[in-house]
Amino acid sequence: MSWSGTLRRCGVRSILIETPAHGVPPFLLAHGLRYALDDSAEDVVPGDRTVLVTFRHAVPAASHLREVIERAAAAPASASPGTLTIAVQYDGADLDAIAATVGLAKEQVVQRHIEAVYTVAFMGFAPGFGYLTGLDPGPYLPRLPEPRVRVPAGSVAIAGPYTAIYPGQYPGGWHILGTTGVELFNARSDPPALLAAGMTVRFRRA
Repeated sequence: MSWSGTLRRCGVRSILIETPAHGVPPFLLAHGLRYALDDSAEDVVPGDRTVLVTFRHAVPAASHLREVIERAAAAPASASPGTLTIAVQYDGADLDAIAATVGLAKEQVVQRHIEAVYTVAFMGFAPGFGYLTGLDPGPYLPRLPEPRVRVPAGSVAIAGPYTAIYPGQYPGGWHILGTTGVELFNARSDPPALLAAGMTVRFRRA
């Protein structure tokens, strides 16, 4: 079966690959493309349903790109940047409201969050902020109707199918489950972000 996504020019040296809804996850496709494109790609960045590829020089012909993407999508390379377990104090400001809204006891909400195994699907919003998939569908909730002006650094939160940790104090509309003292971003570190697309993450009680 041929790859059914869309290619869109994005500036002079970049291509935005829009992936099919039920195809290979963008983080896996991006990992495969980094190897397939070798030194011709300057950067490969996965998103929710996209992969942005920036080339060092000219953008290759669309026909060639589609061939490369089809190969990467048919047999995606394994992305294994590591596994991380993060200790959480489940004392979030929204824990009571989450439990009441989804019809579960607070302990059930916490237990479902702990038992799930997460994958960092992509990075975005702020430096070090990872969108983690794998959340138990029971607590799925939309973002708050009115976002908070300030969400404290280290807040562990959920929204829709994702869970995430705020790497700093930012505005945000996610539901806060708890807090962690783990440093998600440090500009002086190498790499500066603790999380990376494809990484496996688990949570435990602090």
